[in-house]
Amino acid sequence: MRKLVMMVAATLLLTGCGIYNKYEQKSEAPADVFGTTQDVVVASGGASMAQLSWREFFTDPLLQQLIEQVLASNTDLNSARIAIEKSEASLTAAKLAYLPSLYFSPQGTWSKFDDLPSSKTYNLPLQMSMDVDVFGSITNKKRAAKAVLLQAQVREEAVRANLVSATAQQYFMLQVLDRQLEILTATDSLWNASLETEKTLWENGKIFSTAVNQMESSYLNVKTQIVDTRRNIRSVENALCSMLANTPQHIARSRWGSSALPEQPDSPTGQRMFDAKFIQIGVPATMLENRPDIRMANHAMEEAFYNTQAARAAFFPSITLTGTGGWTNSGSVGIVNPGKLMWTAVGQLTQPIFARGKLKANLKINQLTQEDLKRKYVQTVIDAGNQVNEALADCQAAREKHAYYHRQVDVLREAYVGTHELMDNGKSNYLEVLTAQETLLNAQLSEAMNMYKGAQAVIALYIALGGGAK
Repeated sequence: MRKLVMMVAATLLLTGCGIYNKYEQKSEAPADVFGTTQDVVVASGGASMAQLSWREFFTDPLLQQLIEQVLASNTDLNSARIAIEKSEASLTAAKLAYLPSLYFSPQGTWSKFDDLPSSKTYNLPLQMSMDVDVFGSITNKKRAAKAVLLQAQVREEAVRANLVSATAQQYFMLQVLDRQLEILTATDSLWNASLETEKTLWENGKIFSTAVNQMESSYLNVKTQIVDTRRNIRSVENALCSMLANTPQHIARSRWGSSALPEQPDSPTGQRMFDAKFIQIGVPATMLENRPDIRMANHAMEEAFYNTQAARAAFFPSITLTGTGGWTNSGSVGIVNPGKLMWTAVGQLTQPIFARGKLKANLKINQLTQEDLKRKYVQTVIDAGNQVNEALADCQAAREKHAYYHRQVDVLREAYVGTHELMDNGKSNYLEVLTAQETLLNAQLSEAMNMYKGAQAVIALYIALGGGAK
């Protein structure tokens, strides 16, 4: 009965010290993590656009194929996968720490003194050593190793999501550059015709040479923009090839608007990126479950918690059992041949008394690390909310500007055609035509770039909500 009481008391003591407790998240996320952004569509039942896989989110077959190639060959993602394998190996070693270690250490000795006969001794022992995890040191180290593995797995998801985002954005940039190149090429042809008209009018003495010079200057400016756009296309293709860990080559892509993002038939613009019904962010809890960086911060707190538990366990005694069994011809009574079996068993308890402050310092360091990671977790949640807020604001701005740009292009196209007809009839001068041409070109290029910014904002929102990791 006395032994039973002592065991119960020891168990209560260890439980009170908390060295066997499991990690429970206690850091609370701030309220209204998304802020007070207007035009936020909260999905019912916690559903969110982030729950779509990237294959559902990006419907362009060529983009899907490109993303798959990037995920298969990207160097950073492969490094993240290797980090997972390393963490798995460490966790396996931590689990095997419960088992005894076995060593075979044969030893032979030959000795001779003066004229006496030489003696030959040998030992063929099999040694076993085992740490008894009475105070949770091995358990907490194993749990910490599990938390490290979880961090590596989530980090791989974060790298995957970033690659999906970067690949899609670069792909859409290629599409919008192709669109701008089409606009510039059409403008080049149109302005060349205008330039020829100006030259004819000058030859007939109807305008001055300055009009021809101004028109030619604008025409040459379009030529330089075409060169710059082609160079930018090459640069983006090279960036994608770098992500593919491949040499520079052409990147196959579809035309802008064909399937840049899933289209929405009932949307006024026909593009889902500008449809408020599509931009559903879900509830904050959904975001906390999906975002890799928030889950990684949580697992980092878990690792710190178990490291602190292990630091506490270091103050308690360590118990080691060792045993040896084998053959030897060197016994306690002298050297005998043939050898005899030998068996030894030793139990050792080591209680730290004075370790020059190392144990206390280690515990303090782990406690401070744990406190620091709690604060970083809250900051990670706040930063995540800011990213969602920014992406929503960009989506809203791009959607509002799209209608204005679209109408502006239509109005300027009509103005250009009308001004050109007036000039042909001698009722308008070249400056008005030149202004109309340049204004229309800038509006067309701006409209195309705004479409890209809208797609970029939706992609940023998708990633900010935790999408793209699966």
